[in-house]
Amino acid sequence: MFKAILIDKQDDEQRVELASLDEARLPEGDVTVRVECSTLNYKDALAITGKGPVVRRFPMVPGIDLAGTVEDSTHEAYRPGDAVLLNGWGVGETHWGGLAEKARLDGRWLIPHPSAFSPRQSMAIGTAGYTAMLCVMALERQGVTPERGEVLVTGANGGVGSYAIALLARLGYTVVASTGRLEEADYLKGLGASEVIDRKGLSEPGRPLAKERWAGAVDSVGSHTLANVLASTRYGGTVAACGLAQGMDLPATVAPFILRGVTLAGVDSVMRPREDRLEAWRRLGELLEPGQLDAITRTIPLEEAIDEADALLAGRVRGRLVVDLSSR
Repeated sequence: MFKAILIDKQDDEQRVELASLDEARLPEGDVTVRVECSTLNYKDALAITGKGPVVRRFPMVPGIDLAGTVEDSTHEAYRPGDAVLLNGWGVGETHWGGLAEKARLDGRWLIPHPSAFSPRQSMAIGTAGYTAMLCVMALERQGVTPERGEVLVTGANGGVGSYAIALLARLGYTVVASTGRLEEADYLKGLGASEVIDRKGLSEPGRPLAKERWAGAVDSVGSHTLANVLASTRYGGTVAACGLAQGMDLPATVAPFILRGVTLAGVDSVMRPREDRLEAWRRLGELLEPGQLDAITRTIPLEEAIDEADALLAGRVRGRLVVDLSSR
């Protein structure tokens, strides 16, 4: 038996509980992992609360991240005792995920656990930090260097935003953080932001083109915010888009693209090829320091994850929530 958060749906009504499950209920897979740590991401909170169409199959164990130790494997790359890491690949959506003491997975989804981090530290980073690193890599590929000018990070108090600030600052960029919680300015400046601005200036409908300011941007918000960021990006700049906290729409025009040569780089972390994952985690190991992880992270037991999902969606969670399963 193992404990897990279980989401089920009957007669269009969703039910969520902390359940004790028989290992025989684990889905198909060639690697069984004893989960040591997971995380509570925005997508997990949507799944748990039912406020977003994240779960595609019921019943479902949420959790798009996990770090743990292989217990059993028929996959050629993994043996019992190996430390492994997983981000994305539809776990917590179409396949049981990491908010459980055990997981059975397709070995192709796993990578060796990065030696630079403990399981708690890798989950403090999780999909949020890994996505932030992919966004930074996208800006680098498009030639956005520190010398080009300011880089904007929207949704700055969230997991992706927090890590994007820390990574960009470590690489020498001048980072401006956009947030709806200006009382968190000291926290954001502690991560490396040189300036903190109110998101209200970006979140309302704006003009097709605005005054040029940003050499680049990392946007996890979408909708009017992304449209306004594009409109104020400097000639030849790049915006890496990875989220939709404000909305899935993009009420923009082609003006930034055809008049200023702006690039909109979409960043997906779920189905990313293995090579990109390994490179992103290698870079994270080089750039992040344990003290930064502690500042961004709070650890909770599995029993608290359901309640924290509501707080996360309400914007009351700063940084990252690690779910510790190792003490069980």
